[in-house]
Amino acid sequence: MSRTYSLPALVGAVSFCFAAAVGAQVTANTHSAGNVGTTAAAGNGNAMKSSTSNAMSANAQSSKVSSSDRKFIEKAAQGGMAEVQLGKLATEKASAPEVKQFGQRMVDDHGKANDQLKQLAGQKGVTLPTTMDKSAQKEYDRLSKLSGAEFDREYMKHMVSDHKKDVGDFKKEAGKAKDADLKQFAASTVPTLEEHLNLAKAAEQVAKNEGKTQTSSRTSTNKTGT
Repeated sequence: MSRTYSLPALVGAVSFCFAAAVGAQVTANTHSAGNVGTTAAAGNGNAMKSSTSNAMSANAQSSKVSSSDRKFIEKAAQGGMAEVQLGKLATEKASAPEVKQFGQRMVDDHGKANDQLKQLAGQKGVTLPTTMDKSAQKEYDRLSKLSGAEFDREYMKHMVSDHKKDVGDFKKEAGKAKDADLKQFAASTVPTLEEHLNLAKAAEQVAKNEGKTQTSSRTSTNKTGT
């Protein structure tokens, strides 16, 4: 038997179905937005965790370097910096070709060693000083006021003394460093420092003879003039 529906009843049924569909869509959209928010929050949380993890890793690397090794790295960095700055000064103020050449050698060799040390320090989480220590700065200021044979003599005298100390310090670190990478760096640098010491001694002798020659020349001139 067929049923007959009135027009108001049909309209009511259609309205109900439409409202139900809209409600379902709103619920779906709300759920989707909630998922997006949750995903974004999770992404931000992961980024924060990654940043924190990196910072903790750097601190852990730094803590692995012993205080004695860290002190050597910092001291070597300042020493290398001083060698480069004094070397540049020698290329400008020295009068003997041998002294000028030695100064340029310091700029080249210690510049390379400084770059290697900087890379090593970065791997170990050690922050290097950016200026010479007070003693080196004082020596630089003193030498910058000299010129000619006097500069050559004083600069080379300082270089001989300085490289004797450097050879001893690097040999000691090569034998006693707790960090394997630092031990390798120190050991591989010793031969270069020993070569520098020999060159410094030879250039110092030239500088001494240069001073004697100039003194003898002045004395001869004075006698002739008299």
